[in-house]
Amino acid sequence: MTIIAEGVSRSFDGVDAVRHVDLEARPGRVTALIGPNGAGKTTLLLVLATLLRPDTGRISVAGFDPATHTADVRRRLGWMPDSLGAWEGLTCRTALALTGRMYDLPATEATRRATGLLERHGLGAFADRPTRVLSRGQKQRLSLCRALINDPPVLLLDEPASGLDPAAQIELRHFLLALAAEGRTVLVSSHDLDELGAMRPDVVFVQDGRTAPAESVTRALTARRGWRIRALDPTALERVLPELGVAPYDAVFRRDGELVIPFDSEAQAADALARILGAGIRVSAFAPAVGELEQAFLDLATGRASTSPSGPSHHEPARPGAGAPVTTFPRVPQAPPPAPGRPPETSGGIPRPHDGAPRPHDAAVTESGAEPRPPAATDVNDAGPANTSTDTPRSDS
Repeated sequence: MTIIAEGVSRSFDGVDAVRHVDLEARPGRVTALIGPNGAGKTTLLLVLATLLRPDTGRISVAGFDPATHTADVRRRLGWMPDSLGAWEGLTCRTALALTGRMYDLPATEATRRATGLLERHGLGAFADRPTRVLSRGQKQRLSLCRALINDPPVLLLDEPASGLDPAAQIELRHFLLALAAEGRTVLVSSHDLDELGAMRPDVVFVQDGRTAPAESVTRALTARRGWRIRALDPTALERVLPELGVAPYDAVFRRDGELVIPFDSEAQAADALARILGAGIRVSAFAPAVGELEQAFLDLATGRASTSPSGPSHHEPARPGAGAPVTTFPRVPQAPPPAPGRPPETSGGIPRPHDGAPRPHDAAVTESGAEPRPPAATDVNDAGPANTSTDTPRSDS
């Protein structure tokens, strides 16, 4: 159930949102899709989710092309947008059950799964309350439930931790790792690099609509890193630096006697710690100064991921070193909004079948009893459900 993209591009009115993307997300692994705002991550996820058609390139999701075998992809896919689009007048249980019905689940099975997912993700008390009463974090949980209603082997998650409190973020991390351990393919886009890094994911870096070469990402993840050391006697720690092979100008002193020293690897850092302790210096803190994924992001985003095998020298963790050849990415303007009077490329909604028969997603029920809104236009053929939001494609993430 691998996801493969090769040379994928997508533009809006002549403006490139995705210029050239290559990626592979494997079963049994969490793959992190990271990059600055406006990099094209959300547009790419919409393409993979069958909600946008690519201009160029080849895509395979679970062995099927989303553009030509849309129904086959959607049956195997769980899609969690960054903002929940839900029927605000429906209860959480009913909203999930309707999504299950769109996957052709029998009514009793759809309700059973909806109830189980709500209980599993801490929303059991809200099962029979309208979705409009949910907080931002609770809506994220409901959106995840909706992505799981069809028990998919492939998951596309756009900012799943947004709005979650710290405890819920940790719970989400463990849950996603458990899903991957079951053999599912989990592709996650997020700006929470600490949480992503804790999952030790495969990494795909996107900037200005392009993916960084795999070797650049690997080099950034294994580059020289700063480690912070706090000793009860900072002066004694400073005296031992020459024995560690650390030049005085390589060390960065911080307040409270904390010292940041660059090491080429964890093994080198561990050896240095052993020598410091062996010198009788009492150490109260020893850890990486910046998370591995955060530092790699900085290296790649600033174009400082060296193409030299030795990599750059990082004198201070927040400021990666320079001087070696770098991988750079050209700037691309953000995609403009749709022209007045023109329907958006996609609203993330479920399109109406060609025979005109309504689908459950068309019934946008409101408390005021307003008429259901017509489904938004998309540029793909309707081929069954994809868990979607009502948001238009964005170019800001």
